[in-house]
Amino acid sequence: MEVREPDARYMTAAQRTELGEFPPDWHVVPIGEFDPYITSGSRGWAAYYTDIGSTFLRITNLSRSCIYPSLRDLRYVAVPPENSEGMRTALRADDVLISITADIGIVGLVTEAVELPAYINQHIALVRFAGRDVNSRYVAYFLAGAAAQGRFKSMTDAGAKAGMNLAGVRDILAALPSCTDEQAAIADALTDADALINSLEQLLTKKRQIKQGAMQELLTGRRRLPGFHKPWSEVRLGDVGRTYGGLTGKGKADFGHGASKYITFMNVMTSVRTSVEMVESVQVGPSESQNMVQSGDLLFNGSSETPEEVALCSWVESCDRGVFLNSFCFGFRPFIANRLSGLFMAYFFRGRPGRNAVSSLAQGATRYNIAKTALLQTPLSLPCLGEQQAIAVVLSSMDAEITALESRLTKALTLKQAMAQALLTGRIRLVEPNV
Repeated sequence: MEVREPDARYMTAAQRTELGEFPPDWHVVPIGEFDPYITSGSRGWAAYYTDIGSTFLRITNLSRSCIYPSLRDLRYVAVPPENSEGMRTALRADDVLISITADIGIVGLVTEAVELPAYINQHIALVRFAGRDVNSRYVAYFLAGAAAQGRFKSMTDAGAKAGMNLAGVRDILAALPSCTDEQAAIADALTDADALINSLEQLLTKKRQIKQGAMQELLTGRRRLPGFHKPWSEVRLGDVGRTYGGLTGKGKADFGHGASKYITFMNVMTSVRTSVEMVESVQVGPSESQNMVQSGDLLFNGSSETPEEVALCSWVESCDRGVFLNSFCFGFRPFIANRLSGLFMAYFFRGRPGRNAVSSLAQGATRYNIAKTALLQTPLSLPCLGEQQAIAVVLSSMDAEITALESRLTKALTLKQAMAQALLTGRIRLVEPNV
């Protein structure tokens, strides 16, 4: 497929419309101009709910990030063949779906992945194009794009939160190339981008599941790495190290400036390794008695909204002098270097064994806290140092692979967004324009 930059004819003669600037050979019209079949479901579908049956799509199955409906958490309905409501709202391939209540303007497209017969409720409008002068996939991509979504948002902000009626659906504006081949080419290009994104998301999900399974087996000793056979021993953290607190006596005016740095709460919460980039400035005087973080320390969050997220652990692989810890976390420092693998311990406390060990220690109602003394006295079953290090290498390699996939996915999403912006405005042409 040849990609063409817009020539001088377009650059000088671009038409300015309510939706923005488009090539002169494009049509900016209400979708009702194409005489589509438009309807929506009605109330009363709950009477047909069943555990198995026909697919029933709701707003929760639509997403602003992708035009293809999510087939997770589906509802099913058993609709009698003679039911007029079912006949009226039964979906077909290439139907465009638009949410019309509350959060209006979420767009979907019915593809072969949606098992038919399938139906919708009153919160979704069905738009079916029968003519040959419009490509349904292109319309779905355009309505999910920046120009149309900006219009939907302005309608909501203007007080249309109660929803949109079917007459309003007919009045939705879309900008279309006059050539249906160009519509199809744009839709194909964006479909290919979505296919890449979907494959990366599926692979990422699979890799995360594999890692979770590996953590469950390796961190409990259920599966042993080659060369390790010694039984695991019971250890209490208080026997091999001590805890220390974060910053004390600080007010709002002390943060955001100063020569010292501190490790944030989110830095500890989100990563198995403490990020030296995710530090912020704080003013600490030379005479203040504050605890500095050192290389090899383990950092824990002391509170969370759920018991399951208390005392997540982050390992400080390396740290410069003059770095402190936020007041909502605490540190742990081994008495003897290399007695424990810090990376293993961080994985341990983020895995199921560590979660089981500390979640029962959490105390609170709306926010949960853990006492450092209780954590120090908790018995933990740990392998020898060599096995700890080997397990940490395996899990770290899995994390590196996941991080690389996440980076590829982010780049693919960014590229798709740029492609959509360029193709859906005609700034890049895939077919020779008729100007």
